[in-house]
Amino acid sequence: MATSRLRVLCLTGFPPSPPTFGAQRRIHGLLSSLSRRHEVTVLSLAGPEFDQQKSADAIRAYGEPILVPARPAEGASKRLLQLRSLFSAHTFEYHHFLARALERRLHELLATRSFDVMQLEIHLFAHFDLRRAPAGGQAPKLVIDAHNVEYDLARQMTAGDHGPLRRIYHEVNWRKLRHEEVAAWSRVDGVAFTSELDRSRALADVPSLRSAVVANAVDVEYFQPRPSDPRPDGRTILFFGTGDYFPNRDGLSWFLREIWPVVSARHPDAKLKVVGPRPTPEVLAARGPRVEVTGLVDDLRPHIAEAAVSIVPLRIGGGTRLKIVEALAMGKAIVSTHLGAEGLDVTHEEDILLADDVASFAASIGRVLDDPALGARLGGAARSLAVRRYSWDSAADKLEAFYDEVLGHQPAGAVANG
Repeated sequence: MATSRLRVLCLTGFPPSPPTFGAQRRIHGLLSSLSRRHEVTVLSLAGPEFDQQKSADAIRAYGEPILVPARPAEGASKRLLQLRSLFSAHTFEYHHFLARALERRLHELLATRSFDVMQLEIHLFAHFDLRRAPAGGQAPKLVIDAHNVEYDLARQMTAGDHGPLRRIYHEVNWRKLRHEEVAAWSRVDGVAFTSELDRSRALADVPSLRSAVVANAVDVEYFQPRPSDPRPDGRTILFFGTGDYFPNRDGLSWFLREIWPVVSARHPDAKLKVVGPRPTPEVLAARGPRVEVTGLVDDLRPHIAEAAVSIVPLRIGGGTRLKIVEALAMGKAIVSTHLGAEGLDVTHEEDILLADDVASFAASIGRVLDDPALGARLGGAARSLAVRRYSWDSAADKLEAFYDEVLGHQPAGAVANG
C-alpha cells in the first residue's frame, strides 16, 4: 500500500462513470477504491454519445471531473478517419484519441498543478508531451493501465469474417498499432496489465518494461445474490456485453449460427437473452419468442440472477473478461471458451465449465439446464472465488503497490506477479 496520500491524474478517452461497459467498469472500480486513500482527478474526452452532466456527477463520487468534448466515436466520421488511416503511418485510433483539445487542456492542468502519478487508460496518450509540471515542480510518473495488448487483439481480428476491404484494413492496422503500442510502453515508467499472459506478450517486445498484473475485478458488494432478485428460471441462457465490440460480436455470431440451434433442438424450452448496448443487426434479426434482446439495461443483476447459465463464447480477446468476474460474483453457473476465461484463476468443473467446440459448448449448457444442482454448485464456488480473489479493493491494493514501485518506494519486480 502506498506510503502517503498520492495525487493521481487519470487520463481516459471516455468518461468512466457511470459504468455501462467493460472498460468503464475497470476504471470506475479502480478509481473508486483508490479514492479512499488518494486524491483522484479524471481528465477525459467525452463524445456526444455521453451525457456530460451525468458523467461529471458520477465521477464526483470519487474524484474531480474535467471533461473535454470530442468527435463522435461512431458513424460516417469514424469510417472516413479509418479510410484516411490506411494511407497514414498511424492508426485510426492514433488520429481519433490524440485530440489537440485534450492535449491543450492537459498542458494547462500540468502547468498549474502537480501530480504524483498520471495513469493513462489508452496507451496512445503516451505520445502526448506528458513530462510537465509547474515551475519548480516534478513531473508525474507515467503508468499505462493496459486493458488489453491492443495490437494482439487487432491481430486476432484479421481472422474474422470480413469483406476484402476490411480484411486489408485489419492486416495493415494491427502492424501499425503494434509499432505505436510498443513505442508507448517504452515512453512510460510502468504498465499494469490485466493478465500474466498479456504481460508476457509485452515483455517479449520490451524486455526492460517495468510491469505488474492488476486483474479485472468486480464490486463484490454490489454484484451479489440478493433475496429480492428473481430465482433462476432453469431455462434462460444469458449473454451480456457491448454488442458491437468485435470479440463479443464474433462470439455471439458463432453462438447464434452454430451452437444455439443445437441447444434449442435438445432443449425446446430454452430461451436466449442478450443484454447490453449496441446489439448488431444480426442479433436484432434473431429476435423471437425464444430470443430476447434487451439492449442496455439500468441494472444487470436481475438478468444475471434469473438466468440458468451465463455464456462467454469468445474466440477472440485479450486481458480478462469483466463479464466472467461479474457472473462469478453473482454466483452464476458459467460456460466459457478457454480463451474467454483466459487470465482468470478459474477451474473447469469446479467454478466454471470450459468448452471450445460446438458440440462440447452445447453439451455444457445442456448439463446446467438439465441439472439445477450442478448450476447451484458451480455458482456457489464462483461466488467464493470472486470474493476471495476479484474484489476491486484487492485490485487497487496491487495498483497502489505498483505506484510505490514506480515512484521508487519498492524495488523493481516487487509486484510483478500481482
